Amino acid sequence: MTALIESRSLTKHFRIARNKIVHAVDNVSLHIEEQEVVGLVGESGSGKSTYGKTLVGLHDKTAGEVIYKGETLPSVYKPGDFQRFARSIQMIFQDPYSSLNPRMTVGEIVGEGLGLHSELSSEQIKDAVAEWLVNVGLEPDHMSRYPHEFSGGQRQRIGIARALIMDPEFVVCDEPISALDVSVQAQVITLLSDLKESLGLTILFIAHDLSMVRYVSDRMAVMYLGSLVEVGQANDVFFNPKHPYTELLISSNPEPDPETERERVSTAIKGEIPSAVNVKPGCRFADRCPRVMEVCRSQTPELAEVRDQTSQRVVACHLYR
Repeated sequence: MTALIESRSLTKHFRIARNKIVHAVDNVSLHIEEQEVVGLVGESGSGKSTYGKTLVGLHDKTAGEVIYKGETLPSVYKPGDFQRFARSIQMIFQDPYSSLNPRMTVGEIVGEGLGLHSELSSEQIKDAVAEWLVNVGLEPDHMSRYPHEFSGGQRQRIGIARALIMDPEFVVCDEPISALDVSVQAQVITLLSDLKESLGLTILFIAHDLSMVRYVSDRMAVMYLGSLVEVGQANDVFFNPKHPYTELLISSNPEPDPETERERVSTAIKGEIPSAVNVKPGCRFADRCPRVMEVCRSQTPELAEVRDQTSQRVVACHLYR
């Protein structure tokens, strides 16, 4: 299989003052193959959503490049670029409460993209909207209603329909279940999995629930403070993590069984994720790492291949040098 989309040393910085720069995404190289689901995980503030938005052109690139189907995408998108790639690349946003325009009907929301980026008649767009509402488990007569009339799970289904009605090849799902109840999360995940199979989608699935990411993903990438620390097959990363951050992230993930969770020894990661402003050299996890060495504080580790008897992945850690 070949990469449908990949980032090469992708970097996104935000200047917030004269001498203060937020290193939101730093030097991230990641490829996603056709019809593959790659899960991107990490704590809040690790840069996951910024990476996804930069990948699809919603943020300008500070450095690096994105290659889609062999073509280098613009560093700064112009209106014509969004017009060109809207049918191929879409995004499902995190918050179903704020990502839908409250003044538009569901029919207008879901059909807006087709109205802007296709030559379909208004009647054809209406038919397509009705079909996609059914595809995501809603009713055609919901077209005339407004977002506030729906639950969070239903709103997220509307967001999914809005993205997939464009018939994209690549979709960034930016924490699409984090704002939903647990029971509704499972329904949305099942829906996305079914649609991925039926439509042959390629997906970057951003989330902080590692067990859910393992369920939906082929590979898993772990991000910390704007940089990737580990990438490998989802089951390998989840059951046999190599980077100390990945180990702690997985061990701090709550168990779905309440009885097991009560008996489990707490292994929460100590401290808070540090500021991404003017990041210093060295491993970014050094101040929180239980296995930190002197070299970790001065030299930034690069992603390098790590093999064992059962798995293969890339890890950015001095323990494997």
